[in-house]
Amino acid sequence: MDAAADTPTLRALLARRDLHLRLDDSSLSPGALDQAVRWVHSSDLADPTPFLSEGLVLLTTGTQFQGDSPVPYLEYVQRLSARGVVGLGFGTEVVRDGIPPELAAACRDGGIPLFEVPYRTPFIAVARAGAEAIAAQAYARRSWALAAQRAIALAALRPDGLGATLAELARQLDTWVGLFDAAGELVREHPSGALDAATGEGLHDEVGGVLRRGARAGSALRIGATPFSLQTLGRGGHLRGVIAMATGDLDQEGRGVVTSVIAMAGLALEQQQGLARARAALRAGLVQSLLTDEPSLVRRIVRDLWGPLPATPIVVAVTEAAASRIDALAELLELRVDERRGSLFFGRGDDGLVLVTSAADRQILAEIAERFETRIGVSDPTGYDGFAAAAQQACTARERGGAGVTDFASVAGAGVLSALSTEARSLALAELAPLSSHDAAEGTHLLDTLRAWLDNDCSHEASARALGVHRHTVRTRLALAERLLGRDLSSFAVRAELWAAFRALD
Repeated sequence: MDAAADTPTLRALLARRDLHLRLDDSSLSPGALDQAVRWVHSSDLADPTPFLSEGLVLLTTGTQFQGDSPVPYLEYVQRLSARGVVGLGFGTEVVRDGIPPELAAACRDGGIPLFEVPYRTPFIAVARAGAEAIAAQAYARRSWALAAQRAIALAALRPDGLGATLAELARQLDTWVGLFDAAGELVREHPSGALDAATGEGLHDEVGGVLRRGARAGSALRIGATPFSLQTLGRGGHLRGVIAMATGDLDQEGRGVVTSVIAMAGLALEQQQGLARARAALRAGLVQSLLTDEPSLVRRIVRDLWGPLPATPIVVAVTEAAASRIDALAELLELRVDERRGSLFFGRGDDGLVLVTSAADRQILAEIAERFETRIGVSDPTGYDGFAAAAQQACTARERGGAGVTDFASVAGAGVLSALSTEARSLALAELAPLSSHDAAEGTHLLDTLRAWLDNDCSHEASARALGVHRHTVRTRLALAERLLGRDLSSFAVRAELWAAFRALD
């Protein structure tokens, strides 16, 4: 649909044979005769511009012009041009014969089309012709809008109502229309492949910015030579997507058609939320079933709904546990499930979103971590009969890893004590506080001596050499440390706990 296809123009007005209008200058700039005419008005005022509007064709008999000086003509045309007048008709044989040469020259310089209205054609006839064309165009646009909305409503009743609605909108507007999902990805477009790569990338970035802002809005932009209109779908703070149209400003009827499509699309997406919640609850139940290490029931259910489970050996991954991030990530992954059919399964667990993929296809996890800016812990390869242990490995890897994807194998190699937390450090400080306080008050070296003794396998001789003191000094210090701590240093459990306390402080 070309929004200006039936718009009244000066060219169409001049083509009316019954009016006998004659264009004075055919060497006008391209498009000068094709500007939209909003009304036809007549006036012989020297300065009629306070009473004119943009897009007007003005008719005059020239009574306001006195003498042959070109100055009044130039000033008159300049005022009309600045006001946005798109054409000037001069009624001849009323005040003077023919069009004044000075007026013709001024119109050529000002770029305003000038035409002759012969004496036998009354101004009212020209004005009536313009009004009829404007009324006919308005009626045609209203008829188009009603027909378009009827066609779109019928399209919405098809099995893929949303896709059919967008396709019908593209046909009615005769332009490209695309639907971006909540993740900013183009999921539908009509006609397919109509945008070049550079324009598509630019539009993708613009849509991403709109979704990140999270506010309901309509916006217009231009990428290269192509104008676009963007309309968000969903509630503010919870946008469901964006509809993009390769079109500039639309008239009132065009905007009405687009508004109806936005309403239908928004309603369709909101209605899908209930189904999405049901799917999420089912996925969470299936994850709990997998944690029993018995996948038979899960295999049957998943196969019927989403295709087969990922092939073994698998890796189990767990994302961050923040509820808001889990919900958003699960919602966006649900939009991608068809693309990952048979290679990815996911569902909400107690400690985060649980992802399952084949060990040979684990690059999916890196893509998810990067795209959604989330931490992911990944287990060692396993079968479904080891799912529970693998899920625990993934949680450990997530907690001990940094940004992006962390493998359990990489954190397991650091040893058990590397998992000591800040809480363990606080307990270690409390455990060793009697020794540190005594050293500070009396200038002793009980902490250093106890550490050296534990590090040297509780050997008094080795500890004395490490400290540069006599072995009896080591025995004396350890005896004092034992009394202060109230612990039996001959016990292996006590020695192990004190050694772990020193490791926590490290």
